[in-house]
Amino acid sequence: MSTANSTVASAGPPERSLLHDPKVRGYAIQAILLILIVWLGYEIVQNTGENLKRLNKAFGWDWLGNSAGFDMSQSLIPYSSYRSVLVAGFLNTLLVAVLGIVFATILGFLIGVMRISKNWLLSTFATVYVETVRNIPLLLQLIIWYALVLKPLPDPRAALSLFGVVQFSNKGIYFPLPVFGGGAWLALALFIAAIIGAYVVRRWAKARQEKTGEQFPHFLTGIAMIVLAPLVGLVLAGWPLSFEYPVLGTGLIKNFSGGLPLYPEFVALLLGLSIYTSSFIAEIVRSGIQAVSHGQSEASHALGLRNSPTLRLVVIPQAMRVVIPPLANQFLNLTKNSSLAVAIGYPDLVAMGGTVNNQSGRIIEVMLIWMVVYLTLSLLTAGFMNWFNSRMRLVER
Repeated sequence: MSTANSTVASAGPPERSLLHDPKVRGYAIQAILLILIVWLGYEIVQNTGENLKRLNKAFGWDWLGNSAGFDMSQSLIPYSSYRSVLVAGFLNTLLVAVLGIVFATILGFLIGVMRISKNWLLSTFATVYVETVRNIPLLLQLIIWYALVLKPLPDPRAALSLFGVVQFSNKGIYFPLPVFGGGAWLALALFIAAIIGAYVVRRWAKARQEKTGEQFPHFLTGIAMIVLAPLVGLVLAGWPLSFEYPVLGTGLIKNFSGGLPLYPEFVALLLGLSIYTSSFIAEIVRSGIQAVSHGQSEASHALGLRNSPTLRLVVIPQAMRVVIPPLANQFLNLTKNSSLAVAIGYPDLVAMGGTVNNQSGRIIEVMLIWMVVYLTLSLLTAGFMNWFNSRMRLVER
């Protein structure tokens, strides 16, 4: 009996088949799903090709070089062909997305901090702002800014003037345009050097504080360097800077010429996207700050720090680890929401693609361009925010 028992014990548990191995099952399921996805994509491409043949429509990209027979109200580059029109629309989308992200982030952080302020007036204003703005559809806000705020401005002949140099009318807001002369390269070089210097000062101040505990006003120092350095460059170069002011034209349709114009469609879209997204960012910032243990603030106060440096040096750096992931989602939403520009006539990628499709009938190609562009912008934004999030995570020593 003892020999039989030892034989059974040495045999060990029975071997399992590959189908009972969870790793093998997982790989098999993923392979089957991949095959199904490839097959589905192949069927879609085949059916689309057959439908295009049935409608006597060809698929290709040679039409991009054809001449575009329409104008754009705003373009950062010269345009003539469908290709250049789509590129100009993409640049308009990129411009409003980048500026919208910057303004929405700054405004959202301010409102978020105000939400937790002990000042009743500030906290109440922030609460009303958030609850009002984020519960009104973005499309409606864009229409309000465009049709009820900017377009009712007076005609250029009766434009509102700010200090005689900035003109407000229903045709846009016109600012003086700086014109740089030949020696302006020195100011640009000093500006770039000041940015690098501000970064070096920040790194030095951080290392110094970690070593000695003494703080250095690196932020104000950096701002002073960035502002003063190009001014010094302009003075040394003989001030090669002048301004082109907007002047009211003499044609039948009165409008300003010269200067730097901001058209109503662009201003309405930028304001709508920034304000709407800032209300969501404010809630993200508020929740991130409240996620930090109250003991962190009490410990900072015990060390002698006031409320402002406690919030700036202790609370917000820890809150950023909670804020960054949902903040990335809001940046993605703002970029994609910019496609609503077509409702107010801003010439973004979607609006220009629609016009190109109306003239060329290339709906499949235009939709592919839309999909690729917005997917690329979203992936780049998500990748940058993931990198930034990895830099802000806690590192064990």
